[in-house]
Amino acid sequence: MNTDAIQVRPARSDDRDPILALHLDAFGDDEGPVIVRLVEEMLDDPTADPTYSFVAESKKKVVGHVLFTSVTIEPASDSSDVANAQILAPLAVTRDLQGEGIGTHLVNEALKQLSAAGVQLVFVLGYPNYYSRFGFVPAGARGLQAPYPIPEQNVDAWMVVELQADAIESFNGEVKCCRALDQQKYWVE
Repeated sequence: MNTDAIQVRPARSDDRDPILALHLDAFGDDEGPVIVRLVEEMLDDPTADPTYSFVAESKKKVVGHVLFTSVTIEPASDSSDVANAQILAPLAVTRDLQGEGIGTHLVNEALKQLSAAGVQLVFVLGYPNYYSRFGFVPAGARGLQAPYPIPEQNVDAWMVVELQADAIESFNGEVKCCRALDQQKYWVE
């Protein structure tokens, strides 16, 4: 698909039902209901603010969605600096359009907007081969620990991308997510 035909924009309140339906479609009958519930909880969770929610739209239909929620970094040192950081979770593209570049286009555009908004770091727990294309690198090796231990075989799946120069070197410690995402079941396979 030509991604020039895809418009990426901030989600509106009237996008909520199409976003939830999209996640159900993208993640299927097994994972879909769990992801839909998580998205609903994160959108309603005041500890997730500020949130950034973006949709990819084609022919006035929502075909992709990515959600970013606020995280804090509990410093391992006596640093008093506060990071402006987010976590990407989840990303979905409607099942019949997966593999067409929509997710890549959506994440690239969203990261540009986050950078313009002053976000310094974005975290993700995801597939290294996919997210490395956006500049994500293993976070644990850089002193930025996940909210829950990541199994050794998946340690590289906990990643971070720097949107502001020298942000990775400026912070270390444990990342804390919003209440909705701060549940161990979302951090294990």
